[in-house]
Amino acid sequence: MTSQTTVDATGPGDRAVEKSVTPSDQEPRRGLRGHPWVTLVTVAVGVMMVALDGTIVAIANPAIAKDLGASFSDVQWITNAYFLALAVTLITAGKLGDRFGHRQTFLIGVVGFAAASGAIGLSGTIALVVTFRVFQGLFGALLMPAALGLLRATFPAEKLNMAIGIWGMVIGASTAGGPILGGLLVEHVNWQSVFFINVPVGALALVLGLLILTDHRAQNAPRSFDLPGIGLLSGAMFCLVWALIKAPAWGWGDGKTWLFIVLSVLGFGFFAFWETRVKEPLIPLALFRSVPLSAGVVLMVLMAIAFMGGLFFVTFYLQNVHGMSPVDAGLHLLPLTGMMIVGSPLAGLAITKLGPRIPLAGGMAATAIAMYGMSTLKAGTGSGTMSIWFALLGFGLAPVMVGATEVIVGNAPLELSGVAGGLQQAAMQIGGSLGTAVLGAVMASKVDHDLAGNWTAAQLPPLTPAQLDQASEAVQVGVAPVTKDMPAAIAEKITSVAHDTFISGMSLACLVASGVAVIAVLVALLTKRGENAEAGAGAAHI
Repeated sequence: MTSQTTVDATGPGDRAVEKSVTPSDQEPRRGLRGHPWVTLVTVAVGVMMVALDGTIVAIANPAIAKDLGASFSDVQWITNAYFLALAVTLITAGKLGDRFGHRQTFLIGVVGFAAASGAIGLSGTIALVVTFRVFQGLFGALLMPAALGLLRATFPAEKLNMAIGIWGMVIGASTAGGPILGGLLVEHVNWQSVFFINVPVGALALVLGLLILTDHRAQNAPRSFDLPGIGLLSGAMFCLVWALIKAPAWGWGDGKTWLFIVLSVLGFGFFAFWETRVKEPLIPLALFRSVPLSAGVVLMVLMAIAFMGGLFFVTFYLQNVHGMSPVDAGLHLLPLTGMMIVGSPLAGLAITKLGPRIPLAGGMAATAIAMYGMSTLKAGTGSGTMSIWFALLGFGLAPVMVGATEVIVGNAPLELSGVAGGLQQAAMQIGGSLGTAVLGAVMASKVDHDLAGNWTAAQLPPLTPAQLDQASEAVQVGVAPVTKDMPAAIAEKITSVAHDTFISGMSLACLVASGVAVIAVLVALLTKRGENAEAGAGAAHI
């Protein structure tokens, strides 16, 4: 059994306290069992299933709505229910892994996610689809932090960045490949196949997990469970995410939006107070005494705001302005995907040699430039120009995905690696939601401001306030508010006005995203290599 040294984040002040930590329940390695690289392959299969599901389902939503007679609001909840369950439970799920073992939580997550996917495919009502999407989110939350916890415990410090790089490559490829695979499945099979595909993938991950994974638990892992802390954190996260989800419909000035934001702030405040009183807290607040770890969490939020928020509008730009099919739009994003696939392992090597600070700052600088470039896209911009900016965005994101993850997980003690993995994933989910909500508000404001003037300047028939509101909602996603019986000349003018107005809103949103990325460059300068990332339990086997 391999002993290792870690740093206790709960030591007095900022002074590191060394403790001997031994993976207590680790099984001895036989053959490939416990081998770090084969462990990476195993967790990558499970993570691929969850990452793919994040984007593949969006392509199936129109077919689901048509087949089950669902409203637009119902279809929105297919996405929101999954995201809400995932975001609210990630940190708690990471704690479960620290308490009961990451191998167990990973396997439960794999089985539950695959079973919930199969149940969705068999569902005959939209209510059942949404219900099982909640279960997908809950089991996905178990799986993702456990995967990072297993990598943290298995790989030594000098190999961890490369492992996380490959892990990030799998997530990037799966996320970007979702629309392409989803389009092919919906077009040539049915919408149910989008969910059924997770069943064989889950079965493969389960078999590999049973054969390959070993249990790594720190000797000083938590022995009790902070149920009040879980309740307070989950409630605060729910209120925050709920406010972000509903803000576009309610409006940012609406009292209900601010009620949930205030409840969220109060919830986080009570949670922080409680964590200082309980013997074994859900998240030891001393964890955030590590400036690099805190910077890594903030950096992940800022990166997700810039990336997910900006990319949200690019998909509408490709499909509704350029008239591409979902599959074609996915193919046009391949430069971004390709650079993330190639760049993630290379980023791991660079971070190992240089430390995270320079690659992270450089990555966010490249992201800022790419988002600025995307703000210059026009209705007639060619594929070559788009590809340059998409490729630069992928090049910038790769070191940030890898480096920020390593900074968060590597600066946490081994016994809190699951919580750290949950923090990393929760930061990304919250950042993505913030990006979509805030940049969506920027887009809506710009469209509302410009549409009436552009409409009048084009000498189009005047609109009533109600008609203008309806037109604005359509234009915000790049759709021209035309009808089949309109004269061709009028329809062409309306389409031109709608696309020009949409692009002005998208340009402003991308500029804001670029500004967020610039702020992230400064945050990246506060990061450094994980202080606690000594050789993991599997170090002797590499």
